[in-house]
Amino acid sequence: MRSSASTPSPSRRTEVPLLLVLAGEDDPKKCSGRRLVRVGEVTEVPVGRPPSSSVVVLDPHAEAPLSRADRERALAGGLLGVDCSWNRIGRSGRYPTEIPWLARLPVRRRLPWLVAANPQHHGRLAELNTAEAFAAALFVLGEPARARRLLDPFSGGPTFFDLNAAALDSYARAETADGIRRAEGADPAAA
Repeated sequence: MRSSASTPSPSRRTEVPLLLVLAGEDDPKKCSGRRLVRVGEVTEVPVGRPPSSSVVVLDPHAEAPLSRADRERALAGGLLGVDCSWNRIGRSGRYPTEIPWLARLPVRRRLPWLVAANPQHHGRLAELNTAEAFAAALFVLGEPARARRLLDPFSGGPTFFDLNAAALDSYARAETADGIRRAEGADPAAA
């Protein structure tokens, strides 16, 4: 008879799984999300197959910011990004209609205020590309080394961390969404 000590326990994830829906609206040669999929850093989620409902969706229009409090859920279900054109989402907050299941996913978080360093949106507040968004999320969720590694191959990658150093450090120390909001302060550009 085996003792319970010799029974292997299921392995516990130590890194947040990164999931991505590619809407196919960007130039494939410039698409940071597609590049992350190609190098194996991110798993593509087919448009026709929704992920687990325990996923945390990165949504630029969500009210609550991502915080360390979301880490356990993200470890269990993953962190989902949608790679589509900023022009398509716009201020309406609507994602592409060909992804109807996206609206039914219950946990949506926006990223805290950060400045883009990518060539298309350099210097713009809250207009991160997919790679920057995933790196920022990993940093907030307590995986700063992995976040840096994710952006190393991208032009502007190291600059992203330089531009946002103080803000990222503040966000990483915040344990809750309220802590993130306090770190953002009244003026998002000052975060």
